[in-house]
Amino acid sequence: MNGQISQPVLYDISLDIDAGEFVAIVGASGNGKSTLLNLLTGIDKPSQGEVHVCGSALHKLKEEQLSVWRGTNVGIVFQFFQLLPSLNLLQNILLPMDFVAKKPKRERLERARYLLDMVSLSDQAGQLPSQVSGGQQQRAAIARALANDPPLIVADEPTGNLDEATADAVFELFLKLNQQGKTLVMVTHNETLAESASRRIALHSGRIYEDQIISRSDYSFE
Repeated sequence: MNGQISQPVLYDISLDIDAGEFVAIVGASGNGKSTLLNLLTGIDKPSQGEVHVCGSALHKLKEEQLSVWRGTNVGIVFQFFQLLPSLNLLQNILLPMDFVAKKPKRERLERARYLLDMVSLSDQAGQLPSQVSGGQQQRAAIARALANDPPLIVADEPTGNLDEATADAVFELFLKLNQQGKTLVMVTHNETLAESASRRIALHSGRIYEDQIISRSDYSFE
């Protein structure tokens, strides 16, 4: 192996997530949370075992097939937004639609504007990412993740760079998306937010040591 050493990250993971769940994954840094997300999105492949997401066996797909699968089935929200700095917010949301071509070209601009309105950014459509706040960038990133109307939204520390009030607003948006039927899987260090999901999974040393269903019956939106 050219001197490379294989270092396992996850051990004996067996995990089923139902459509419509909102799963928060917690645990200290270095315990495999991001690796688990990478497996769910096909960014990483397992050295053993199988990964089935949205009806596809990801461990069997080639990289080109995975790119198309991701564009259609999963929206990814990152901690550092990862919006393209040279494109305005509207163009950032149009980009995944142009890449996958799932929607007719005549419908893409209307959908991009609809998504910006949904995250309360209609008046910022022409702004570059550097011209808006971190919270606005994250809301734009969520709109981009929804561009192709994927059934699954995966978020890696989506509130980690935001102040408390902005983080709460972003998380409320996630809750609303979940109420609309989206499946959400989110890595977070924020235990308060994790307890507001419908399910909390804790990782330790690469293993699941807690898997808890959480009641959200008391949570409501105005």
